[in-house]
Amino acid sequence: LAEDDWDGWQLLTKELGAKVQLVGDDLFVTNPKRLQRGIDSNTCNSILIKLNQIGTVTETLQTIELAKTNGYTNVISHRSGETEDAFIADLAVATNAGQIKTGSASRTDRIAKYNELLRIEEILGEQSSYAKLRKRG
Repeated sequence: LAEDDWDGWQLLTKELGAKVQLVGDDLFVTNPKRLQRGIDSNTCNSILIKLNQIGTVTETLQTIELAKTNGYTNVISHRSGETEDAFIADLAVATNAGQIKTGSASRTDRIAKYNELLRIEEILGEQSSYAKLRKRG
């Protein structure tokens, strides 16, 4: 679907939203105003979070909180042309996102994020737990 096909996404959500995760990526662009429009129109049930898409960590956290408050799941995502900075792994754990999108374990920029998740799990030990998929509605 096109990035501004609100009607198409809304119809898809009506038909499949109770059965599958429908992640608004370019539809929401990590923007709380666009996410609120999706919430108000019952469009999608998840949001792809790209930290550098909205501009600040504060705005990113506000968008994540808005999604969670309204029953949407969050998928913390890398961007194309990534570096070995592993902050999105920390963000995924800190926000209890439950999902991270960082690609296959085929390049050092991606491996760095997976390694950071393993380090976090090692540090947390028994305090850590894997998130369970939450059903909307």
